[in-house]
Amino acid sequence: MKNFSLVIPVYNEEFNIVNLYEEINQILDNNMRYEIIFIDDGSTDNTRNEIINLKNDPKVTLYENEKNLGQSYSIFKGIKNSKNDTIVTLDGDGQNDPNDILKLLNLYNSNQKIKLVGGIRVNRKDTKLKKISSIIANKVRSYFLKDKCPDTGCALKVFSKEIFLTFEFFNGIHRFLPSLFIGAGYECEYIDVNHRYRTAGYSKYGVSNRLFKGILDIIKVKKMIKKL
Repeated sequence: MKNFSLVIPVYNEEFNIVNLYEEINQILDNNMRYEIIFIDDGSTDNTRNEIINLKNDPKVTLYENEKNLGQSYSIFKGIKNSKNDTIVTLDGDGQNDPNDILKLLNLYNSNQKIKLVGGIRVNRKDTKLKKISSIIANKVRSYFLKDKCPDTGCALKVFSKEIFLTFEFFNGIHRFLPSLFIGAGYECEYIDVNHRYRTAGYSKYGVSNRLFKGILDIIKVKKMIKKL
């Protein structure tokens, strides 16, 4: 299996960091070559110190934003500083199941034509408002961008760093990766993944105004794809 980099943006997740880290290391083979990149997005709790306490593990790297700059920027920062071309992204809240990482990687590595594998959350453990907002956003986006992805908001993805960095960065880009990869002519696959309840903390990146911002982002992405 190719070397890969796990990129995990976190914001006020002090009670989830250690559990997530331990799960990842229990699931991934010690013989695999991977790094774990945490990006602390301006946390105001003890998140930073929880990650620093893990840094006796040489696989762990911490990058910090001086203030809260959002998921997209944090993911971009982690990817830009990663050592490997194969990128795995997942949320730091524990709702993505690390058991699915190998499933996505195996599919990604099974065919060199595949440049992105996206997780599709089965039986989502979110609030009704968040699920409804996501369904509407996915239908609108898929209708206009034809990416055939029913759940582009799932953070669990595997893709090429080299290709990702060819796209113009914008706030919200992490929700449009399948559209951009397909628009650039690359093959994408989607696979069902588990989704779990939060055991600590609460959602920091809300649903308010996401649909309206999403429409503006769709217009931007369509223009970007025309230039690819």
